[in-house]
Amino acid sequence: MKLLPFENTWPYERIQDDIYFEECPNCDAENVLTYMKKKQLEDAFDGVKTDIIMPCCQYKITIAEADNDYFWATERLRK
Repeated sequence: MKLLPFENTWPYERIQDDIYFEECPNCDAENVLTYMKKKQLEDAFDGVKTDIIMPCCQYKITIAEADNDYFWATERLRK
């Protein structure tokens, strides 16, 4: 996989099987609980593209890869 720029990253928090964003990259809503399932997170760790629909604004993020701190998206998330 080609190296993605840091502008395409977004931090997340994992509490048990729940994935939270401290802030939505689109609408700036705070403490957003995503609908991401454990299998989707495992796929993202394996480099399988995974979509997340943000529950706060219905914004779609395509995750190309994940590590323990960040999601690496196919598009720029940081302003």
